[in-house]
Amino acid sequence: MHTVGKGAREIRIQERGQYRVIYLANHGKAIYVLHAFRKKTRKTRHSDIKLARAALSKLLHRNMS
Repeated sequence: MHTVGKGAREIRIQERGQYRVIYLANHGKAIYVLHAFRKKTRKTRHSDIKLARAALSKLLHRNMS
């Protein structure tokens, strides 16, 4: 998901509704879930993208320290 940041990916789940998981897998040996949410419209809400960006930023900042 380039809108979140470099390396961010998305899993789409369709089970009694639409769900999304935004994650980062190419950062060390772990997979980091940045944000998970239920999607209610066709377009991803800006607030969901903003939360995932903030989590990515915090993760990258933490690993640089």
